Amino acid sequence: MRNTVLIPTYRRPQDLSRCLLALQEQTKPVDQVIVVVRDTDAETWEFLAQLNAHNLPLHTVKVIQPGVVAALNAGLAAVEGDIVSITDDDAAPHPDWLERIAAYFTCDSRLGGLGGRDWIYHGSKLENESRPVVGQLQWFGRVIGNHHLGVGEPREVDILKGVNMSFRTQALAKPAEGIGQLRFDERMRGTGAQVHFEMAFTLTLKRAGWKIIYDPNVAVDHYPAQRFDEDQRNNFNEIAFINLVHNETLVLLEHLPFIRRIIFLFWAVFVGTCDSLGFVQWLRFLPSQRQLAGKKLLASWRGRWQGYKQFVIRNS
Repeated sequence: MRNTVLIPTYRRPQDLSRCLLALQEQTKPVDQVIVVVRDTDAETWEFLAQLNAHNLPLHTVKVIQPGVVAALNAGLAAVEGDIVSITDDDAAPHPDWLERIAAYFTCDSRLGGLGGRDWIYHGSKLENESRPVVGQLQWFGRVIGNHHLGVGEPREVDILKGVNMSFRTQALAKPAEGIGQLRFDERMRGTGAQVHFEMAFTLTLKRAGWKIIYDPNVAVDHYPAQRFDEDQRNNFNEIAFINLVHNETLVLLEHLPFIRRIIFLFWAVFVGTCDSLGFVQWLRFLPSQRQLAGKKLLASWRGRWQGYKQFVIRNS
């Protein structure tokens, strides 16, 4: 099967260089590499102009609109392979990455999406914990990620992670009756990372009857790099926090059945998670975070309300 690798990038040429080198070392040669670059990203354009690709089938796509969603959708329009594998510019796929991916899609015609572990490095330190539950949407709406900590046998999941996810292009062309060409949701807020953008994508495939698999052995090394937007990973930013909760709320309201949707809203407002606080989580973090906990709670509630309004507008 022909494999296309799609990489959105922005102002991180050194990271992109490591990623492309890893693709050159694959045991199964890549058939097409698409790098999506912002029109204003002079650093990356200069790097690509000087790059010796060493027979890497590199294709660049220019995008004007900021954000990972616009970049990925522009890249999907140029995909020629039977499989499209998406990774970040700050990741380096393991040498057998494409070989394992191709084997999965060849053996199972109902496989629509495949993901694996991203081994996170903080400098030279490897985050080497483990979790058995990965990529699950619980009945009341809590999302469990843990893709970077997954261990054990391959299993079906609900959600994949953007740094390491592959899709059958046939499934994206028409996931199910009544669904046209599948693309990433442009309503996701944020000017860069647009957190939870992959959730709507994989849940749509799942609901259409396609199988989604997570295998920890389909792996990439991940070196989280600087972001050039309001979302700065571990630092609180009110706008980024509201955007994250808005995106999660909108996606889950659209994919949960009616009764579970109501349960989710009550649980989200009154309990929540450490990433999207509800009242109970606020009480939990209040002794250690004090004012910051209050800011996070208000930002979470604003994000929930804005996501709910967006859902009502879409469905009215």
